[in-house]
Amino acid sequence: METAADATELRPSPPQKPPRKRHRGVLKYPVVRQLIRFTGVGVVCTASSLAIYALLRPWIDPQLANAVALILTSLMNTALNRRLTFKITGRKKRTQDHLNGVILIGIALVITGGSLGVLHLFRPEATVTEELWTTTLSGFVATAVRFTLLRHWIFRRARHV
Repeated sequence: METAADATELRPSPPQKPPRKRHRGVLKYPVVRQLIRFTGVGVVCTASSLAIYALLRPWIDPQLANAVALILTSLMNTALNRRLTFKITGRKKRTQDHLNGVILIGIALVITGGSLGVLHLFRPEATVTEELWTTTLSGFVATAVRFTLLRHWIFRRARHV
């Protein structure tokens, strides 16, 4: 027969998942949290891209310098966004994610390279500083396109983290 003491005895509870972190205010929306993380990754990658461009530009054509800088930093960008922005850590689909990221590189090259082409069409004597401003501003457009495609196409499986 069970006594009152036995009925109230503490028994180990089954293992539970850790409680989900509850965010408040605008942080309760996954897209806001992703945009914040995406911005951090973007700042690092943009600074790296501008530095590579500025280092290469005295020796090579602006379009080639832009392409090299974008390709190198886009590979880093895809890896960082996969891990930090969308919280994907496993190896599953990593290769496919990077292959899809190559398409994003192409889109970014069209946007930034096109802006350089327009700059040189109207100002053939443009300075490296003007080229950097042009690629930076067009890079903002490319970044908006990149986030949208990462969130809704490449990493849609992790859209709500």
